[in-house]
Amino acid sequence: MRKICIINQKGGVAKTTTAVNLAAGLSRQGKKVLLVDMDAQGGIRTSFNCDDQPDMHDILVGGVNVLEAIRPLGKNLDVITSKETLTRCELIITNEKDRESLLRRKFEQIKDYDYVILDCPPSLGILNQNAFLYADEALVPVSTDYLGIDGLNKIVKAIANVSTVFGHNIKITKIVPTLFDKRNKICRQSLDKIRSDYYEIVSEPIRVDTRVKEAPANGKSIFTYAKSSRAAQDYGKLVQSVINDEPQIEKLADAQDPLEVVQVIPAVAK
Repeated sequence: MRKICIINQKGGVAKTTTAVNLAAGLSRQGKKVLLVDMDAQGGIRTSFNCDDQPDMHDILVGGVNVLEAIRPLGKNLDVITSKETLTRCELIITNEKDRESLLRRKFEQIKDYDYVILDCPPSLGILNQNAFLYADEALVPVSTDYLGIDGLNKIVKAIANVSTVFGHNIKITKIVPTLFDKRNKICRQSLDKIRSDYYEIVSEPIRVDTRVKEAPANGKSIFTYAKSSRAAQDYGKLVQSVINDEPQIEKLADAQDPLEVVQVIPAVAK
């Protein structure tokens, strides 16, 4: 079972969009997927028009069994949602013993999936530390602009630090350039920089497409809402790329450095 957190401490990089469409795309390829919302903004609940209860808040601090919070979205795709009450969790669990591994303990019963995809909040707080320590892989969406690259370098360094501090060997297995517009010079330059620094784990870019913004308003993934759109094509390529990585995951499990898979690492990430 692959456990992948979709993470970037910078907001506005299409993180939830990527989590939703990666999970939906994998399920359409016959993979059994659990999509988990770790963000109090509740983007996944909104994207699929899910009901509110029970949710991640109830699992983490409300005593609800995780299996009771799973709801089906479609064939091969289940979800655990969140809403604004999740913000209370960080305050509640701050003084708990082994607070960073709470999610891992709560999710011990989750076994019968090919993928668990966690949509993480844009922060480095306790909830994201829990996501880091539960997941085996990190997928980092990054907007193709100057601030996006700065945020990418920061989250790469943060993941390496968490791995060192907690002794948990999470791997960055995919960096996903988003909001790409080839007509824009800074987008082209940023994509070149990302590819230069992290070339072996950079996916094809996700191009700007208004239909990917419209899909959540209709409670659908991009594959259902606009299957012939650029965004559907791009996310389809991402899904296939993640599936193609499956034979390498066992090998990566033996790596000691979370960035060992990267052959060229920028100085800021060291």
